[in-house]
Amino acid sequence: MAKTFVLLHGAWHGGWCWERVADILRARGHRVTTPTQTGLGERRHLLTADLGLDTFIADLTNHLIFEDLTDVVLVGHSFGSNGVSGAVEEVPERVAEVIYLDSTILGPGERLIDHMSPGALKERVQAIKTSPDGISLPPPPAEVFGVLDPADQAWVEARLTPHPSSAMLSPLPIKAPPGSIRPTRYIACAEPRYHPTERVRGWADTYGWPVDEIQTGHDAMVTAPEALADLLDR
Repeated sequence: MAKTFVLLHGAWHGGWCWERVADILRARGHRVTTPTQTGLGERRHLLTADLGLDTFIADLTNHLIFEDLTDVVLVGHSFGSNGVSGAVEEVPERVAEVIYLDSTILGPGERLIDHMSPGALKERVQAIKTSPDGISLPPPPAEVFGVLDPADQAWVEARLTPHPSSAMLSPLPIKAPPGSIRPTRYIACAEPRYHPTERVRGWADTYGWPVDEIQTGHDAMVTAPEALADLLDR
């Protein structure tokens, strides 16, 4: 049966990262959209000092409304989980299911920095201070995301853009815990593991979400698109 997938990217990425998975799902007869959040990817010219998670939520919510998408399987990769958590609360009538892909999940009012070790937080703050614009976090090498093939690394690194630091510092403006509004699943990328997402497995277990594992790195949409498409399709 044909489905409607909305695939939301994570930090430093854009809708471009879903190209391989989107092509596979469309070839199977599904409708697929891959919006890009404000300040990233082809929208990098909109980067400002005050982009918060409310903007990312509005991006996705308006995408669902103006594309008139209903019965959607909403997929959030990594930091994109926050836009997904907010949008499903804003327009629950448009969403059938939520899938978090190797995501760091925030609860109501939480900030990403609330879950960083002092050392990691210090590194992020220093990276922001030394960035050319002083308001963003420069992208790391693709290898950090588990992209190990040289050709794939070149493809990814040519497209990564600085991430607005304000979005990482702002609280998630939701009222209900993630996974409490629509059926929710979690897909963990297991080889190699992406350290920032390790604590989420406990969250998934606590809330009883079904958890699947895929034996690839954090950017599964790049490194294992067929296997990921199979999981999403299932």
